[in-house]
Amino acid sequence: MTASPSSSAQAAREALAARLRDLRVDAELTVRELASRAGWSHSKVSRIENARTAPSPDDIRAWARVCGAEDQVADLTEALHAVEGMWIEWRRMERTGLKKAQESVRPLYERTRAFRAYDSWLVPGLLQTRGYTTAVLHATRRRRGLVDDVDAAVAERMDRQHVLYEGRHTFAFVIEEAVLRAGIGGREVMREQLRHLLMVGFLPSVSLGIVPMQPDRSAMRPVEGFWIFDRAQVAVELVSGYLTVTQPREIEMYAQVFNELGALAVHGEGARGLVHEAISALG
Repeated sequence: MTASPSSSAQAAREALAARLRDLRVDAELTVRELASRAGWSHSKVSRIENARTAPSPDDIRAWARVCGAEDQVADLTEALHAVEGMWIEWRRMERTGLKKAQESVRPLYERTRAFRAYDSWLVPGLLQTRGYTTAVLHATRRRRGLVDDVDAAVAERMDRQHVLYEGRHTFAFVIEEAVLRAGIGGREVMREQLRHLLMVGFLPSVSLGIVPMQPDRSAMRPVEGFWIFDRAQVAVELVSGYLTVTQPREIEMYAQVFNELGALAVHGEGARGLVHEAISALG
């Protein structure tokens, strides 16, 4: 398991390791006995039980067989996949292209009722125009050296936006004013995107807050972009990968930061005024 910056992922790794250790103890086997019967070194067993090394699905099957717990293989393997899904490097998530990565989050968007999102550099995906999304994903593809399926990935992201208009969903977005002036895709793309914000960003189900640029942000500085899905999980896009946070304590930390950033933001007419200023600055 790749190390991640989240205690959610670490807690899940440790929970799986504890379950495997309990199987060994219940089978009345020592570390060396399990290792011998599985054909491993005793250090491998120790590393797995201490969550320093991830077991593979084959390791789990062998472990369960030696402990006489084959009936638990499916459950343990599912737990392993859940742990692996908490921290996914982009190169793994996008190994077959951007479209597959976009499709992977659709079920989450479909089932979520209350969305909260913060971004300091980009317009959140649900509020993006086709041109803006195309520019973002083309840049992503080039930076990561991916196959070119940008058109298909853009189509998937655009289709996902139906949740803005259908069902009982609510959306709260907070972005930094710098997002309005980031120049993604050039003047025409940005002009279209900003005009789109004036429409879709103020739908009845949508709250859009913009944190104005100011000389003193020492109280609450910009942070990494994140999405909070109901009270169930948080998604964070980092430079190296995609982090899923599920620990209630961590989710509450992100919710608190969202509230603090939202308190710094202007909404309604104040937000629209900042968007109009950004449009005017494009000339």
